[in-house]
Amino acid sequence: MAATIKSLGVIILIVALSGAANVVRSQAPPPPSCSTELINLNVCAPYVVPGNGQPSADCCNALQSVNHDCLCNTIRIASSLPTACSLPALNCA
Repeated sequence: MAATIKSLGVIILIVALSGAANVVRSQAPPPPSCSTELINLNVCAPYVVPGNGQPSADCCNALQSVNHDCLCNTIRIASSLPTACSLPALNCA
């Protein structure tokens, strides 16, 4: 009987800790979305204009923090815009 009560106590403790872990997980902020990561690249705006020299450390840090897939998909989408708008394809050679 004592062993059964002890086992029941352990099960209750495990369930309580599991619930607490779920509460902590639900309070954690969600990972940034691709849009949020791209907005952080606004500090790079001066650099993308030809002739403006080297990017700032803030720009490089923002670029480093963007998820690889987010950045690649954005470049892919941007390069398809002329075709989607019935314009000639860009030749940036």
